[in-house]
Amino acid sequence: MAPLTVEQLLKHPEYDHTIWNLKPEKHGKVAVAKDRGGPINVAYEVHGHGDRHIVWVMGLGGMKYAWQRQTKDFAHTKGDQYSSLVIDNRGIGDSDKPRYPRYTTSEMAKDIVEVVNHIGWTGKRELHVIGISMGGMIAQEIGFIENLWNRANLFIPKSLGAQIEGVKNNLYTQSWLDSPDTLEYVKQAFPTNGDRFAANELWKRQHPEYFEKPGFMLQAIAAGWHHKSPEQLQQIAETVGKRRIMVVHGTADKMLTFPLGVVLWRGLERGEGVTGKENWLGVEEEEDVWAEGEVEKHFVKGQGHVLPAEMRKEFQRWIEELVERGVRLNGEEGV
Repeated sequence: MAPLTVEQLLKHPEYDHTIWNLKPEKHGKVAVAKDRGGPINVAYEVHGHGDRHIVWVMGLGGMKYAWQRQTKDFAHTKGDQYSSLVIDNRGIGDSDKPRYPRYTTSEMAKDIVEVVNHIGWTGKRELHVIGISMGGMIAQEIGFIENLWNRANLFIPKSLGAQIEGVKNNLYTQSWLDSPDTLEYVKQAFPTNGDRFAANELWKRQHPEYFEKPGFMLQAIAAGWHHKSPEQLQQIAETVGKRRIMVVHGTADKMLTFPLGVVLWRGLERGEGVTGKENWLGVEEEEDVWAEGEVEKHFVKGQGHVLPAEMRKEFQRWIEELVERGVRLNGEEGV
């Protein structure tokens, strides 16, 4: 089935409902970075009221609603158990989009910490930080900040139609894009998952007040500058605790090729870096890739960049188990 055109997407009954109407418990903006070149107003929402506090950190060019599957699964379906904080990073969505100061993943991590402090999530070992794409880089930076812990590291212009087609093919596997849209709908399902994503991306690009090219480019520069040495990754592992960390990566990821996930896990697990044997354009075949360690990993053969969407139920289970393991460790450690 051919993908829907831009005109067909705009006329589809579900187009205006691709962003779900999930009501937060609280929302607002926090003026952060006052002594770091700001103030910069960062928009946030807190969904749910449970005592398991999860911070969801979005990637390049993504807004807080992009976590809506997880926001619904954790903080609405199980809102008495989980509370979820979603944030528009500086440069996107409802947050300010300053041109200066320079964007870095460490500065965006500090932004998030200020939001977390503002909403009162300041207890020892109470946070579970989940980052995707550039958000995984930000989560690594958070690993150097006291009281921030438990993270899953996963790791995003021609005509408008061609732009969207290129983005979705870089982010998702073709089999998932071609599969029928089974996501919860308001009016009518889209023909395929790919059509739903395209409609969502089209909506974002039709709202320049949320998605401006300069903010996107500044975020991209921050992601490009991000680097953590094996020694720094080992410091994160020692500070956070290896059993409190999870790394997730798909072998078919076109945005951040699979060996990057292997090197990340290797640094966290053993403080080791690049071996020189990495096959940067293909599937890693070194023996330790599929070995177990203290740092939990889910390396999924054939999967692409956005596992939380393509493997929604599996991802939910992984995160629930990670959160509960952290709670159990807190009890064992007397936290």
